[in-house]
Parts: sequence; structure tokens; C-alpha cells
Amino acid sequence: MSYTLHRKVHIKRDKEEDRRSQQQVDKWILYSLLAAIVLVPLLVGGHVTNVVSPLIADASQLVSGEKIDFFTFYKFIALIILTVIATSLFLYKFFFLDYRLPKRPILWFFALFLLAIVLATTFSPSKTIALYGQYNRTDGALSYICYILLMFVAMHIQYPKKVVEYVLYAFYPLVIINFVVTTMNFTNHDALMYGPLKTALTLFAPEIVVGENSQLLGTLNHWNYMSGMFAIVTIMYLSWIVIDTNKVRRVINFVFAILAMTTMLIAMSASGFVTFVCITPLIIWLAIKSSNKKMAFISLVIFTILTAGILHVLSMKDPEAWDESIGFFLPGNPYIDEQSVDTSLNDDTSWAPSILLGAKAFAADEVFQLPELPESAWGPGTGRIYIWQKTLHLLSERPLFGYGLDTLMYNFPHNDIEARSNLTVVTIVDKPHSLYVGVAYGTGIVGIVGFLGIIIYTVCAAVMSIIRFKVFSGLTVILCIGWLAFLVQALFNDSLPGTTASLFAIAGIMMAQLYNKKEISGSINERNI
Repeated sequence: MSYTLHRKVHIKRDKEEDRRSQQQVDKWILYSLLAAIVLVPLLVGGHVTNVVSPLIADASQLVSGEKIDFFTFYKFIALIILTVIATSLFLYKFFFLDYRLPKRPILWFFALFLLAIVLATTFSPSKTIALYGQYNRTDGALSYICYILLMFVAMHIQYPKKVVEYVLYAFYPLVIINFVVTTMNFTNHDALMYGPLKTALTLFAPEIVVGENSQLLGTLNHWNYMSGMFAIVTIMYLSWIVIDTNKVRRVINFVFAILAMTTMLIAMSASGFVTFVCITPLIIWLAIKSSNKKMAFISLVIFTILTAGILHVLSMKDPEAWDESIGFFLPGNPYIDEQSVDTSLNDDTSWAPSILLGAKAFAADEVFQLPELPESAWGPGTGRIYIWQKTLHLLSERPLFGYGLDTLMYNFPHNDIEARSNLTVVTIVDKPHSLYVGVAYGTGIVGIVGFLGIIIYTVCAAVMSIIRFKVFSGLTVILCIGWLAFLVQALFNDSLPGTTASLFAIAGIMMAQLYNKKEISGSINERNI
């Protein structure tokens, strides 16, 4: 009988060689992060999904069958691939290049949130949907895990000096493409009127037939997301303009800020404009602290004048542009003529609900009084407050881990009579219209605590960096303001791969820059494990 003795052998490492290798790996991780910022919001293409619904219902949104999506499938696939690449490179650096992970309090919140996502998906009544999300949103557990991993990895690499510039340049294609597409749609020359584009969109799903009345609004799912996303982009470019010392670059970014603002206004959703108004004081603060205050304020004044002119032109064609911007804060609309409304339809008793449905029903000589329907109207926040109340009421029934991410459509009380007075009609609610409410509903108390821990920590870091901004502080403050803008618009909009992935990657880059420059106040433990 023989025995083999094993002993731990310590291999002396060349620290300089490890450092150079880490820098090389970090470079490739940065490429994957920039690819996520550029590609994920842009990818559009037809895809047919065989949806298996957990409900038996007569509403088309709730039934099983083959369904078509153009805006999320390829974004989701790209998000998964780029996250796997970035995470694999980071793990290689950690295990084979002697990288030491710094001890930081925010990492506990990362762990808690990821644990909550896993448990919420495991215990969800609709596990498959909670894992992948709805076919036309793909905002389930896998997407959220990707968001967190991108942010985590982005926090733990070293960046070149011009990384913020690279990030902002990465939004140029998004601005150009969406400005062209939205302008074509607004001027009744929709991009889908052109055969080659239709062919390109159905290249990988030739069985899809694009209808004659189909419209391409942009590369994101809905006007709400378009408005929120381009408010963020506008804010970041304006922030760069007021602190930039390069005249040529300032002019170029001014043009892109105008294009992004125009796209936001064409989207005609108040969420973007409200976000812009809320963040404007921070941009003014940067202008006050900039090296060339005169030029900074001149740029802001010119931007305001041009924006007013653009809004006037848009409102002349469609008064809703005013309602979803200035009209959100001020009553009335100067672009709508006050005329008497034709109420002849209401006077026609042949269409009266009491005639069509009957005011009373008789059975066995007993009189049954039908309930009085509430008046059709929009509730506060175009029904958002109502949706949030009902969603949080659902959460009270499963408070610990929630129902699973992106499963609201299969649990919301769609037939609630109150919907008529808050959503104008009884309709299918497929999303909570708030990232925070969605996370709370999907992951419960445990998840929202972890998520809010991440948010509060990053907000404190960003705000502190903005307050302490000086002329030579660098451009990281632009990412700080962009991240805050994202969090503001997230109060009114849901998360999606096309919007959230880019901003979580940016948040990770922001935190890495702030850690490296020691801009976060207080004692942040940088001991290594």
C-alpha cells in the first residue's frame, strides 16, 4: 500500500506581470460594457415566441399561442451574451491574475438583491415567466441578474482617462437613429413604409407579415421609454457642454443634445420632461462651478430658446406635445381652440348604455339594480397611482419574496370596476409603470431592501461628487447626473433591457471612478480579501 502526500505549494507571482495582464483583461471588459451601451438599446427585429400562459382567459394578451415581438428578444440575447463575456473575463482576472476584491459595503446589498431574485423566482407561482419575463418585455430574473452583474463588474476594473468620453460617444448612434425614425413617424413618413426596412426587420422571421398600418416609433418598446431614455441622454450631453473646455466638441454635443431633446418631445410622454425639469438645477450648479461660466450659461440659454422653438413647431402639428411637456405643469393648451364639443351622440338615446344594457334586470319577479359604473377618466399620473395601489395590495399577500419579476399581468385584478375611473376603461395591466414598484412586487421586502440599498449608496456617492465638483474634477460628474436622471424617470417608467442595461453599466463605471478618485466621503474600507 502506498500513500501520496499532498502539500500546499506557494508559487511566487510576478506582481508586475499580473498587473499588466489585469489591465489587458480590463480593456476587453470595457469593450463589452461599451458594446452593451451601444448595441442593446438599438437592436430591433421580428421574433415569434410560443407563449404558454398560466391563465385560461379570453383576453388576447393573456392567452397562450404564438406571439410576435420586435423590440426585446434580440436586446435580451445581446444582454446575455455581453454579460457572460464581461463576467467570464472578470472571473479569469479574479482567479488567475491575483485580483483582490475590495471590501465595500455596497457588495452586501448586491448579494442580498441577487439572493432575493433567486428565491423570488424559485417560489413564484409563474416560475418560467418570472425567469425570462413576458415575451414582449423580457424583464425577468435573468435580465435583472445581468444588470447587477454588469454593474458589479464595471465597478471593479481600471479605466483609461477618457472612459467618460467613450461612454458619451457610445450614445451618438442611438440619438441619430432614433431622431431619424421618430421624425419620420411624426411627419407621416414612417420608416415601415419602405420595403427594405420591412425586409430587414423580418430577416430572421420571414413568416412575419408587417401590416400596412404598422408604425416604427423608435428602437425602444414604447413612447414612455423613448421619453425617459432621451431625457437622460439630453441631460448628460448638456452637463458635458457646460463643463467642457473644447469648443469643437462642445458644439458637436450641443447638436446631439438638441437632437435628443427633440426625440424626447416627439415621444410625447411627460416622464421625460418631468425628469429633465427635476435634474435641471444640477446642470445649473455645474454651470456655476464651471471654468467658463459665461459660455456655460450662454449655451443653456441658446438651448432653451431652440427647445422652445422646437416645442412650438411640434405643438402646432400635434397639441399633445404641449400637454406632455409644459402642459404637465401649467393648465390649458394655447394650441387647442376652445370650441363647443358636439354632444349629439350623448343625446342619442339609441346609444345610451341604459338602453343597450338595460337599467334593470328582472328575474322571478325580483328587481335587480345594476351597479352604477364610475365615470370614465384618467386617475392621477394617467392611472399610475391606481396601478401602484393595486400592485402593492397584491404584495401584501406575498410580502417576503413577492410574485416573481415581470409577472404582474397574470396577477393584477384586471376586472376591477375602479379601473374605469382611473384608466378610462377596464383594461389589461401588464406592468407597474415604476421600476421600484416592479422590484417590490417581483422580489418582495427582501429584494426591495437590497435594491434600495444599492440605490441609496450610489445616490449618496453621486450627489456628493456633484456638490464637491471643481473645475479640474474630471467628467465623472456627468455619469453621476445621468444616473440620477435614470433613477428619477424610473419613478414613472419600468425597467427594460433596452434602457436599464446601459445605465447600470454606467453606474458601475461611475462608482469605479469615484472609488479610484476617493470622491466618496466617509470611511470606505478598502482592505482586500
